[in-house]
Amino acid sequence: MSSAADQRETILQIATRMFAALGYDGTSLQQIAEAAGFDIATVTSLLGSKRDLYLAVMERAHEADRTAIEAVMARFTPLSPADAPKMIHALADDYLDFCMSNPNVPALWAHRSLFDAQDITDLERRYVWPLHARIHKSIQPALEAGHIDDAPDFRYVLWTMIWCVEGFCCGDVLDDEGNRLGPDDQQARIDFRRHLHLLLDRLLTPPQKTP
Repeated sequence: MSSAADQRETILQIATRMFAALGYDGTSLQQIAEAAGFDIATVTSLLGSKRDLYLAVMERAHEADRTAIEAVMARFTPLSPADAPKMIHALADDYLDFCMSNPNVPALWAHRSLFDAQDITDLERRYVWPLHARIHKSIQPALEAGHIDDAPDFRYVLWTMIWCVEGFCCGDVLDDEGNRLGPDDQQARIDFRRHLHLLLDRLLTPPQKTP
């Protein structure tokens, strides 16, 4: 007989995969219990209601996301204004690697962008906004010093990077013959990464001053 901790971990892993695949609204506690090999009573005794289970899954996803982002920012701390564009590129690289290695995480957030779990409204404010605010604060001196173009709204620069990465990792692109290529295709990964950095360069690089 496995321990309660092992059972809890099994249920969390199954719930993560099912919420990522079907969304919160499309997944029932019965489905999770059956997939994990337990009855509903065992699931609720270990992790509570479906809402409680979803919150535990999203907290775990956030912690993995936060750890990856903070590891990049730590490499650039203290951050000189001139190095801010390098940090943004590093964040893009590491976030892409993170999402490809943890595809359930972007899938969970993608469901929320489609208004899944509308009765649970504060996860973005609790988890996403503080990380965005921290990144924005760290690059503010670079914006003021002219190392980053201040014409684009940096909120949308950051969101553009996230939308692109999560869209690529949760979806696909078409090759010249119309074949679908996903993040498991090596050449598609190489091409997308090159495109992502080119896009960021165009958004971050200040325009050349005319003499």
